[in-house]
Formats: sequence, C-alpha cells, structure tokens
Amino acid sequence: MLKGVREMSQGNVLQAFSLDHVMKLTGLTSVQLRSWDKEGFFSPDYAYEDRRSPYSRIYSFRDVVGLRTIATLRHVHHISHQELRRVARKLQEMGFEHWTDVKLYVVKRKVHFQIPNSDRVIGVLDHQYAMLAVLDVIQDVEARVCDIQKRASDQYGKIERHKHVGRNSPVIAGTRIPVAAIRRYHAAGYSNEHILREYPSLTASDIETALSCEERVA
Repeated sequence: MLKGVREMSQGNVLQAFSLDHVMKLTGLTSVQLRSWDKEGFFSPDYAYEDRRSPYSRIYSFRDVVGLRTIATLRHVHHISHQELRRVARKLQEMGFEHWTDVKLYVVKRKVHFQIPNSDRVIGVLDHQYAMLAVLDVIQDVEARVCDIQKRASDQYGKIERHKHVGRNSPVIAGTRIPVAAIRRYHAAGYSNEHILREYPSLTASDIETALSCEERVA
C-alpha cells in the first residue's frame, strides 16, 4: 500500500520521481537515499511499506527540492550529517514537517531559518540572529526537471531499456519513468488521468503501452 501520499501543485512540473531521477537531480547516491530513508532522516512522500521491492520509493517534487537543499548544505556549505540531523529534529520540534516548509540560510557553517511572516533570520540550534542571502534551490530543481522531461514525439507509446537507466528495467521511451511504477499506481487503484497528473511528461498511449507490457510479463 502506498503511504504518505501528499497532493502537490507545481503546474506542469513533473511531480513524481524514481530513485534514479532523484540521484540525477540532486547529486546524492542511492546508498545515501536508502540509508536516510531507513534511519528516518528523509523518507519519500510516496512509498510502499515494503521498501525491498523494486521502485518502492517514489519522491515528490517537494522531496527533490528538500534533498537538493540538503545536498547543497552538505557539499557546498560543508554541513555535517550529524549537524543536519540535529537541525532536522529541531525544525520538527518547531512545527516544520519538511525541509521545504521553511527558508534556510547559512552563516559560518551554521544553518539558520527565516521566522514565518517576519524578516528575521535566526540560528536553528543557537537562535542567534543573522541576515544574508537565502538558500533557495527551487528554480534550480525546476530547470533540472524540465531538462529530463524533454521527449521526441516518436518516443510516445514506446518502451525501452538502457544499461544506465532504471537498472536496465523497462522504462517509458525518452524518460526515466519505470514501467513498474505505472503498474504500481494502476494496481493501487489510481486512474489513468491521475497517473498523467503525477507524470505530466507521459501520454495516454504511454500508460496503455506500459500496462500492456506488464500484462505480457505477468
């Protein structure tokens, strides 16, 4: 059963991402993503309770923005994982459920946040006030997502396999969207129209081909 599903409104921006998608968009590794999910540091919005099954982790756009933020804090500002865990716990104590619920800043390798409905910026852990440019990765993620959404018209309704895409599993041609992910949505009772809202880069023929492919495999 899918759990933790949250509806999002991002216009025409792709709203559901596989593990491979997230690795490409954030620069994080599969080991990091699986480990963070297992330890409860960062779990995807869309997920099966049994994480051992293929494509059991599907990330939302909000997840990708949050993970890109974490990757920036780690790789650009050199914030340690231990520090980020403390920051995450503190933000949750203050009522922020997700990394995208608050604007984050960095001062001398310390994470700060902007108090909602205020122009004040304070340290998450030490509550010291500061003021500097906001750490904002949403536009960067949107641009990256648009790049992976581009498809040629002759790829519609076709399935393909590539060594470095989806671990050689069947995917919709011109995308990194696994056929198995579409089957899971269909099996969970989602209509074709709902699947298209989750994957705006797909067409009705893509879904029909994917379901037909899965039926032949079964």
